[in-house]
Amino acid sequence: MKLEGKVALITGGNLGIGSATATLFAKEGAAVALTGRNQERGEEVARGINEAGGKAMFIRADVRIADDCRRTVEKTLERFGRIDVLFNNAGVFHPKTVPECTEEEWDETIDSSLKGAFLMSKYALPSMIKRGSGSIIHTSSGWGFDGGDRAAAYCAAKGGLVVMAKAMAIDHGRDGIRVNCVCPGDTMTPMLIDDAEKRGMSREDYVAAASDRPLGRIGTAEEIARAVLFLASDDSSFVTGESLVVDGGGIA
Repeated sequence: MKLEGKVALITGGNLGIGSATATLFAKEGAAVALTGRNQERGEEVARGINEAGGKAMFIRADVRIADDCRRTVEKTLERFGRIDVLFNNAGVFHPKTVPECTEEEWDETIDSSLKGAFLMSKYALPSMIKRGSGSIIHTSSGWGFDGGDRAAAYCAAKGGLVVMAKAMAIDHGRDGIRVNCVCPGDTMTPMLIDDAEKRGMSREDYVAAASDRPLGRIGTAEEIARAVLFLASDDSSFVTGESLVVDGGGIA
């Protein structure tokens, strides 16, 4: 019960790492508000948490839109009274080089990850500052440090989050708020399968190639969720401005 009595707001909470984290946070005692663009999937995740005895609500929102972000924070505060943890997890991936990438794909990638984290933080921070505590976690990537093939927009967004977390940690440390990134490597999620399809690879070939790392496999959403739990909880009470790489040794 590492998050007992706390409230967590999770973007991109309707599948993959976001869904796994929402479920784990609820098991650890948190009330969870989750957002996403797919209402059916989001409501299914929230329903599963509630049926298991937890507390969850789904708010349909697009983190690229300021009014949606403001409304999400307001609804979370109305329902649960506070926000202790903000997990900025929403994001998209288009496997394109710079010449291949359209302006619309570039904007969607940057806005979903980087602008979305900015907007959600902008509206969640005042309540955290007022309480004098909080933990904000951005989902970056191993490719936020190292470049990746056909991933210029994605690398730009994820690299931006790494430095953004450092800047926010400096700004809000005296407010009692910690800001960090979790940086997954290849993880078995719908985004990974979608990337394989867009690259014209079979799921098996893609997973085999991605498993070429010291631990010899790709990660699971639950493994990433446990790293996020560490950053959200008091177990990391003296950790801020950092980026925790969870990639089975891929960068090493």
